[in-house]
Amino acid sequence: MNQKTVSKLALLAIGLGMVMMLLPALPAAAQEAEAGPAAAADDEQSYFLTTRGAGKLGGAIGAGLAIMGGAAGVGRIGAAAVESMARQPEAAGRINTAMIVTAAMVEGAALFAIVVGLLAALVA
Repeated sequence: MNQKTVSKLALLAIGLGMVMMLLPALPAAAQEAEAGPAAAADDEQSYFLTTRGAGKLGGAIGAGLAIMGGAAGVGRIGAAAVESMARQPEAAGRINTAMIVTAAMVEGAALFAIVVGLLAALVA
């Protein structure tokens, strides 16, 4: 399989997962609220994915995607830097410096996204 086909299949799987994740919430949104705290506790336990669970799941998925994105970004930066150094060995010092600065920026953004995702998972 080529990369375009794999990308399409991955996006299809992500979309299907989102639909399956949100599907159990539809009956909960359509029902009327019952009075009393006991009814609310029973209602909270009767569904597969609660609002709190969806928040935790979303935060965990977001943190995982941030890790994968950061890793892919740093990998591409490293590969491009090594290829550039192989083509122009005399510019290796400047390429190495630019690579480290760029990788640090990507890692900083990824770390920020991971912290936000984990906060969403822990606070939700």
